[in-house]
Amino acid sequence: MGMDIGDLDDRDRAVLNAFQGGFPVVQRPFEPAAEALRSRGVEFSATELRDRVRTLDENGVLTRFGALINAEEIGGAASLVAMHAPEHRFDEIADTVNDIQAVAHNYEREHPHLNMWFVVSVADREVADVLAEIEAETGQETYNLPKQQEFRVEAKFLVDGPIPDGDVDLSHLGTTPEPTGRDTLTPAERDLVVAVQDGLPVVETPYCAVADDIGRDPEWVVATLRRFNESGMVRRVGVIPNHYALGYTENGMTVWNVPDDAVDDVGPAVAGLDFVTHCYQRPRHDGVWEYNFFAMTHGRSEAESEARVERVRSVMDDHWDVTDDDWDTLFSTRILKKTGIRLDERADANTE
Repeated sequence: MGMDIGDLDDRDRAVLNAFQGGFPVVQRPFEPAAEALRSRGVEFSATELRDRVRTLDENGVLTRFGALINAEEIGGAASLVAMHAPEHRFDEIADTVNDIQAVAHNYEREHPHLNMWFVVSVADREVADVLAEIEAETGQETYNLPKQQEFRVEAKFLVDGPIPDGDVDLSHLGTTPEPTGRDTLTPAERDLVVAVQDGLPVVETPYCAVADDIGRDPEWVVATLRRFNESGMVRRVGVIPNHYALGYTENGMTVWNVPDDAVDDVGPAVAGLDFVTHCYQRPRHDGVWEYNFFAMTHGRSEAESEARVERVRSVMDDHWDVTDDDWDTLFSTRILKKTGIRLDERADANTE
């Protein structure tokens, strides 16, 4: 039986807040992690912390424990794509799109025209080739919205309780590895990416367990994950919460028509709002899609969500004169497909 926000005690909440990033990458990580909690007045032994993380994981409060891989840095390419699916053909078109292996996520969103939004992730072919295939099979035009600038990807979901700022960062522990200067992966690094993409085992020595799985030295696993963390191939290591279980049920993709000469100022300002989880510049499509700036917010109620969108608007207003015609919020009404980015294929294509 799963747990939700009402089942969490203060110690659960401390773990969730503290370790959504910056979990130590050392052979026995639960020891310094527990020490960091104790220094903030939350009593845990290493064993108790390990068991608590395992319970949160097994009960669905976490989607996983481990490394959040930055797919772009692994290799290949991905892009957000929008299209119009006429109401009488919607399910048929959704099935056609979902059957294409390169499509990772697909959502129905509220918009008068562009009502289907999906992510295309490719290893060794072009996004444009996939879109040509979709257009040929559906007869509908696609609108490619690749990321032009990333201002923030920081999906932290904090809860009321101890360590409210979620500021425990132990990623500096251990020796800092030297960069390799390579863009490609070695076969061993590819095996490591695939082994950790779905999470680490919640055991006393998780990196050692991964090393056993792939037949590598535990010290090499730790050093390589730390290097991935430093280089951005791993965004962070820690507990990765199921935001729905934590009550963050309202998610709104806000889109803005920001003057081109204001984007470089607006981006960092909006990214500085701690409840904005994703923030990008993307291209417009004349006559169909006038927005060039995306900011994803999450809230625990409709009122909180609306208040957060209003905060985004007020920050925007500091930089240019925002009118009601300059923005929209596209709420997702249905998840049509959610398989995740196929990192193994992208890692394979980038392995030498």
